[in-house]
Amino acid sequence: MSDKNKKEPIQPVSGTIVPRYAGPSTFARLPELRDVDKCDVAIVGVPFDAGTSYRPGARFGPQSVRQASRQLRTNYHPNYDVEPFKIQQVADAGDIACNPFNIDEAILQIEKGADKLLSEVGSIITIGGDHTIALPLLRSVNKKVGGPVALVHFDAHLDTWDTYFGAPYTHGTPFRRAREEKLFLDDSSMHVGIRGPLYSTEDLKNDRDLGFKTIHCDDFQTQSTEEIAQRIKDRIGDSPLYLSIDIDVLDPAHAPGTGTPEIAGMTSREMLNVLRGLKDTNLVSADVVEVAPAYDHAELTSTAAATIVYELVNILARNNSVS
Repeated sequence: MSDKNKKEPIQPVSGTIVPRYAGPSTFARLPELRDVDKCDVAIVGVPFDAGTSYRPGARFGPQSVRQASRQLRTNYHPNYDVEPFKIQQVADAGDIACNPFNIDEAILQIEKGADKLLSEVGSIITIGGDHTIALPLLRSVNKKVGGPVALVHFDAHLDTWDTYFGAPYTHGTPFRRAREEKLFLDDSSMHVGIRGPLYSTEDLKNDRDLGFKTIHCDDFQTQSTEEIAQRIKDRIGDSPLYLSIDIDVLDPAHAPGTGTPEIAGMTSREMLNVLRGLKDTNLVSADVVEVAPAYDHAELTSTAAATIVYELVNILARNNSVS
């Protein structure tokens, strides 16, 4: 198809035409996936929280993040110098429904749903749901890109424990299982924002043995966000990148609505500036998880998560503008 015959992307409903508190209930008031001919990036929810170990409620995360996304101004992002919804077609793919009572079945349903979606679109940004969902999402992304990816995991916690109460699939174990399945590159992956006490003196050693390097949250006291972003880029190189972002990487002052809050976390400004430092990486897909709106206040957590999703859309726009 020639450029002059190429269809322009269907953009979000403009806040200058329809007030942002009205209009569609999709993410950023985007079109639904069924309403576009092709799609570069799909936003999809996975309302699942049966893997939580403390406060439940992340099953309500997707709808709360969509609601908070109404207030985003989406036309142009000066930090990326892109108009993200003009460069690429972005659509809301709704939710992947999964069994709330059977984790094993839910994981397979999430993988199947992501497989189908990635057969139709270029990339997905998933709104959780608890962190259990990262495992089936990584399986699907591996199939999409043809092999393991560089994994950068923003979180207060390692999420590489073996089991909880004998259960191998929980929100604290996805990356142990992912390493066992060789879903990420063990020489190009890392945690960012880790902090707090651990269960065992062996936890950090065991984590290193799985192939992770770690940027601790305390590192933000001595290094700039530009230096942190450069450390990440040096680690991942040109590898296809999957970002998995647990909202509890932010300090509870910035994101109180989550299942396992940890004090002394990243600020929302630090989070956004690190992401902006990754704007020229080979991002292929991502997730933002663990928003539990029942513990939120004034949509602080949902707004942070919605903004992070929008930042990820802009990183993908940068990639799509040169592809």
